[in-house]
Amino acid sequence: MTTLPPVDRDQLIATRRDLHQHPELGFEERRTGALVAERLERLGYTVQKGVGKTGVVGVRDGAPQGNARCVLIRADMDALPIEEANDVPYRSQHPGKMHACGHDGHVAIGLEVARRFHAAYLPGAVKLAFQPAEEISNGAEAMIAAGVLDGPTVDAAFGIHLWNDLPVGSIAVMAGPMMASVDEFEIAIVGKGGHAAAPHQAIDPVLIAAHMVTGLQSLISRRRNPFEEGVISVTQMNAGHAFNVIPGRATLRGTVRTFGGRFYDEVPRLVEETAQGIAHAFGARAEVRYRRMSKPLVNDPAMTTLMNEAAREIVGPDRLVDGVRTMGGEDMSFFLAKVPGAFAFVGSAPSDGKASPHHSPTFDIDEGSLVIGAELLSRTAVRYLEQGN
Repeated sequence: MTTLPPVDRDQLIATRRDLHQHPELGFEERRTGALVAERLERLGYTVQKGVGKTGVVGVRDGAPQGNARCVLIRADMDALPIEEANDVPYRSQHPGKMHACGHDGHVAIGLEVARRFHAAYLPGAVKLAFQPAEEISNGAEAMIAAGVLDGPTVDAAFGIHLWNDLPVGSIAVMAGPMMASVDEFEIAIVGKGGHAAAPHQAIDPVLIAAHMVTGLQSLISRRRNPFEEGVISVTQMNAGHAFNVIPGRATLRGTVRTFGGRFYDEVPRLVEETAQGIAHAFGARAEVRYRRMSKPLVNDPAMTTLMNEAAREIVGPDRLVDGVRTMGGEDMSFFLAKVPGAFAFVGSAPSDGKASPHHSPTFDIDEGSLVIGAELLSRTAVRYLEQGN
């Protein structure tokens, strides 16, 4: 039976606050990666640097037994291009960059899990993956391409997200699709410029863009099975530079979110056909770029049960929340598409009820959530390894 030392709350908070003051964007996490590597090496882990460009991997081989397993614990490291508005001692020291999604906490939790494991008896191997570039959905794929799931071969993967939609002291994890796919589209509408007073002499891409927004929304209301969740959001529209000139070109950008299914498979074609059809109807043409960014995040049922058992021990059955899903995306989905595993939301909303949303310039967490996150990942990993013997 594995016995772990207590969570070091003070060290957790100190690490998180240090990282919060020094946010780094995707694939720029050099200071963060150096801090992680130094801590892991000091603990005796076998460390690989520059995995997937700026990622760091620490491996600890446990006692070799029977069917010994290898479990991966993932922590994302990147920040966001946001100017922090919080007046706190640990405010970001880098203008225009901020840990506004809790990744500073995830790194601190990953390092605390590493500390707890380094002197413990483990009936298997643990691989800690400190991942870059989650916010731009490239980091997980980069680490997988670099071999993070090999040598030793990973049998299961677990992760958490500090979650300000839930109060501190609660945990949510459910089997099946839990977070949505993330797709990006960009549509350039090529019309014909002209004088604003003579629209008949032009092909107005602004008008066409307006029809296109309506047409794309109709994909949700009329082309999607209502029993399949889906969101299409046009988030950017750019056209023209003068009030009295019809421009020759307009651009739309946006995102599509689903939990998989037929609509997920069909939506790239539907967006292309809608854009081309509307543009053609007005005598213009459309140039469509559609990019898959991350898959739906799907939790394995058996691994979810394992994580739920650990969560129940930590917060009690009354603080377990079922059925929490979001149309937000997470590239942890790439790990879970390769190996069975589970991903949980750890409530981090401050107890005063003044939680700011993720990606907000006033985002902050109740740091009690760090202890819960460290306990959840530690206990889940130990349970998984002990089941293999």
